Amino acid sequence: MSLSIGIVGLPNVGKSTLFNALLKKQVALAANYPFATIEPNTGIAEVPDKRLAVLAEIAKTTVIKPAVVEFTDIAGLVRGASKGEGLGNQFLSHIRETDSICHVLREFTDKNVIREGAVSADEDLETIRTELQLADLSTLEKQRQPKGGVDKELFVRWDYVEKFRKTLEEGRMVEADLASYGDEDSAKKYAKELNLLTAKPEIFVINVDEDSLKDEIKEVKKWADKLKVEEKQIVVVSAKIESEIAVLSVEDQVLYLAELGLEESGLERLAKVAYETLHLQSFLTAGELEVRAWTIKQGMTAPQAAGVIHTDFEKHFITARTTSYDDFVTYKGWGGLKEVGKVRQEGRGYVMRDGDVVEFMIGK
Repeated sequence: MSLSIGIVGLPNVGKSTLFNALLKKQVALAANYPFATIEPNTGIAEVPDKRLAVLAEIAKTTVIKPAVVEFTDIAGLVRGASKGEGLGNQFLSHIRETDSICHVLREFTDKNVIREGAVSADEDLETIRTELQLADLSTLEKQRQPKGGVDKELFVRWDYVEKFRKTLEEGRMVEADLASYGDEDSAKKYAKELNLLTAKPEIFVINVDEDSLKDEIKEVKKWADKLKVEEKQIVVVSAKIESEIAVLSVEDQVLYLAELGLEESGLERLAKVAYETLHLQSFLTAGELEVRAWTIKQGMTAPQAAGVIHTDFEKHFITARTTSYDDFVTYKGWGGLKEVGKVRQEGRGYVMRDGDVVEFMIGK
C-alpha cells in the first residue's frame, strides 16, 4: 500500500521547491515566475523512520527499505482555473487519484519572489478551495439522473450526487460533510468513484522564512484558528531549509537540524501528519535479508497486513509472530524474545498495532 499526496497552491508559493526537497533531487523547475511547472511532476520519497537503522543493526543486515510516499506537484492554480484561467486546471486530473491534497500556503516574505495572486494564507486557501469546488461541480454536472427500471444502486448513487452538489453549492468541501450524509462509508465510496477533489482529506503546509521556522512551528494553533482547520492537519516548514537539508548525508542532516533547534525535518513532520490524517500506520519486518516498513490502514487485521506484502499471503495466512518495536530492541531480536517468552502468536482476528514487528507464517 502506497501513500499518495497531491501538492496544490497558487503560483510561486514554494510548491516545486518543496517537492524537490522532499524527493532530494531536482525534478521540478523551481523558478521565480508563474507557471514554472508546466507538466505535472510525480516522484517517490522515502518516509524517514529512525527505527529501521536500529532494527537493521540487530538483524545484521545493511538493506533498509522505508515506507514511501508518492508526491504529485501540479502547475500553480489561479482564480478562475476551473474555467480555464492559467494552466493549472488541465492538470487537476493528475491529483484526482491521490489519497490526500496538500495545500502549500505562502508565508515567507522574499520580495524577490513574485506574489502571483498570493495575498495571505487564509485567503489563498479560500481561492484554491473555490477552484477545487468548481472543478467538482463540473464533474457532477456531467452525471445523469437514472430513469426507468434500472439498477436501484444507480438511484442511490444519484442521491449522493445530489448531496455532494448541495454541499459544493453552499461553498463547503465534501470531505467536511461526509459524516452527515447518513452512511459515511457509502458517501466515501461514491465520492471516490467520482474522483471528487473536495472529498479528499486535506493537509496544510505553511511555507515560512528560514529565520522564523523554529518559532512558527510552535504556533500551529494560531494557524489552525486562522485557517479554521484542525491542528493535526498543519505542518510548518521552510522549503528553503528543506532544500538545504536534502543534499546532506543523514548524519549531517541531524547536525544541521540540531543547529536550527529542530528535532525533525519537514518531511518527517509532513509524513506524520499525512499518516494521522489518513488514519495510516506502519508495521515492521526485520530479517537478515532486509529491514522494512510497511504502510497499512489503522484497524487492519494480521491477514490484511500480510496481504500488503503479497496478495496471496492474506489468503494463505496461518499466524503472525509478533512483538513490539521496543521489546524487539530491548531483547535484541527474535532469539532474545523467545528466551523471555515475549513473542506473541496472533491469529486471523488480531488487529495490527503501529510499530509491530512481525513475521507472518504463510501456508500453501
